[in-house]
Amino acid sequence: MDVSLANATAVARMIASRPVLTGVARAGESIPGMHDRLLLHAGPPIEWDRMSGPLRGAVIGALLYEEIASDEEEAAGIAASGAIEFAPCHDHSAVGPMAGVISSSMAVYVIEDLKHGHRTYSNLNEGYGKVLRYGAYGPEVLDRLRWMNEAMAPALAEGLAGSGGIDIRALLSEALHMGDEGHNRNKAGSLLFLKLLAPMVASLELVPAEATKILAFIGDNALSVLNPVMAACKAMGDAAHGVDGSTVVTAMARNGTDFGIRVSGLADRWFTAPAGTPDGLYFAGFSSADANPDIGDSTITETAGIGAFAMAAAPAIVSFVSGTPRDAINATLEMYEITVAEHEHFTIPTLDFRGTPTGIDVRSVVELGVTPRVNTGIAHREAGVGQVGAGLVRPPLEIFEQALLAFAERYGI
Repeated sequence: MDVSLANATAVARMIASRPVLTGVARAGESIPGMHDRLLLHAGPPIEWDRMSGPLRGAVIGALLYEEIASDEEEAAGIAASGAIEFAPCHDHSAVGPMAGVISSSMAVYVIEDLKHGHRTYSNLNEGYGKVLRYGAYGPEVLDRLRWMNEAMAPALAEGLAGSGGIDIRALLSEALHMGDEGHNRNKAGSLLFLKLLAPMVASLELVPAEATKILAFIGDNALSVLNPVMAACKAMGDAAHGVDGSTVVTAMARNGTDFGIRVSGLADRWFTAPAGTPDGLYFAGFSSADANPDIGDSTITETAGIGAFAMAAAPAIVSFVSGTPRDAINATLEMYEITVAEHEHFTIPTLDFRGTPTGIDVRSVVELGVTPRVNTGIAHREAGVGQVGAGLVRPPLEIFEQALLAFAERYGI
């Protein structure tokens, strides 16, 4: 068995993936296997009794939003009773930032991989402040979700339906040349996203005030493009998945309790260990004592070769996650040591347009003891407080060791 050849095949498929945002639809009508009593969440599988504060809060909020429960106490009781099924977004071709909770009536972005033919999904970004993804579920959170899903989402769906879609790979390629890294810094990408969406929304027969509200909501949120970018990176990871004999990582995800990975040649098995707490800069009034262990599906960006793997393209990010511009360059250079290839479409001007390091090889991680770098927001450990900082984190080496041992057993090595 030629593992290197299998890895080259997997990464070639990842790089060739061409994810295009083609629509917005209801989760229950589009996500495979979705139903009214299923809640999707970020990270590897987890049950209610092990969920962290932000994830529990998001589950409660989703049950209130779906009117399955009428108050917090009833929602918590339903969640604990087994009456609701929980599953990772990744198990249903989807991803979500932070808590990542998606329920059946929520709207999702629909990404189509025009090269390989599969679809992936993500929820819509709520912006900053009190938001469901950080476990908030007050009236203002639910009202915003209703407006997003009942007013903004149908408008975006109609606008996209009359267009050729938005090529997210091309958008990312341009954003990397404008100072983004695609995970924690998306200022350029979100402005490009707004530029492409604005004519679509303006062409609709909407009340002018409603069109203005939609465009202002997207434009005021520097993270607005993160969710479709995550779904696009999920499409890239899925394109590389299932290659017999490959040790390439195709998903990294955290649920606020565990950090998990999937490997191309090991089917849909999760390898997990306790998630660490990010190191970084905290907002005024907060410290590491307030931080929840790492949470969210947004590590799919690093899996696809951007995020912390492209930090050299975004030196200004260090003002948010800590460090120096030289640290940003070194972060990218280190990731070349554990990856299979350099991305053909994602290039870094400051490195003479070298492609970003792409395709994490479990063998190299274990051999060198170098784990992937991740840029991340830091969530408060209590539901609903929100983001308290931003920083850097690495997955535990243990999960890569588990995967390598499983690979040896699976292939008789």
